[in-house]
Amino acid sequence: MASDPMPTSMRKAGVSSERGADQAFSCPAEVLEAAVEGLAGCDETVLSETVCGGILDPSEVLAWVDRTKRLLRFRVDPEEIRSELPIVADGLHALLEEVDLPEGGADAAELTVRFIERLVELRQLLSYDVEAAYAGDPAAAGYDEIVVAYPTIRALAIHRIAHELYNYGVPLLPRIMSEYAHDRTGIDIHPGAQLGRYFFIDHGTGIVVGETAVVGEHVRLYQGVTIGATSIRDASALRGKKRHPTIEDDVTIYAGATILGGETVIGEGSIIGGNVFLTESVPPGSRVMAEAPRQIMGGAMGPDTDESMALHWDI
Repeated sequence: MASDPMPTSMRKAGVSSERGADQAFSCPAEVLEAAVEGLAGCDETVLSETVCGGILDPSEVLAWVDRTKRLLRFRVDPEEIRSELPIVADGLHALLEEVDLPEGGADAAELTVRFIERLVELRQLLSYDVEAAYAGDPAAAGYDEIVVAYPTIRALAIHRIAHELYNYGVPLLPRIMSEYAHDRTGIDIHPGAQLGRYFFIDHGTGIVVGETAVVGEHVRLYQGVTIGATSIRDASALRGKKRHPTIEDDVTIYAGATILGGETVIGEGSIIGGNVFLTESVPPGSRVMAEAPRQIMGGAMGPDTDESMALHWDI
């Protein structure tokens, strides 16, 4: 017997699974019209005014970055590349013409040519990231698994593209790309962040790397790491300033660590342990670990028991 696809809650409420058009719910016309009047127009709210001013369709950006990412990761046949490159170039040119480029700078055509000229180097950077993933993860069965399955490579492929456009002063497009990578992988890297060669993120979920962060070569991060900015009441005062840490070469940062502040420098070759919270610099070769927690075992509390250990449980 075929199962009933309708949720139990709907069956109990007496809703038919075979409602005809004449049974469809009809919202009162005056309610619908009031909603139309409230939602339409370009006044009163920042959101309405922004949309009315014209917004780039994010789906166009995502389609382009997906195509470009595949070109970097998977395309090696000369004829296939020859057919793809004009499409990528034309797509970028069209997107650049939809945004306000910096005054006095290069136009959409010049920036498109510059980007296409950089594709070979972008692929090389991504290749270094693949090497770093293989060297850093003993669970990796091979380079092919890393290229097609690792979230770090998906996120870094998009970041390398977005960072290139960010360096050109292109507005909006890089940010849409970085949030797309964030949504797909849980890895949140601002397009302004400078990432060195051989960068590896193990697992990846919950990673945050801020806009003005500078990360050296052969750096390895584990899940839940934040390379962020300290918070002040008027955060807008920090706009345009270096707000995020500098991580020098050969640094490993373990899961859950938080490193904050534009003047914070993690010296070369350091190891930052899990759940460490840092707002000050450490010299090269440092080993920074959080204090180990005490484990409280069950049993009777004696007269000499430390009061801090006598936890009160609600049962």
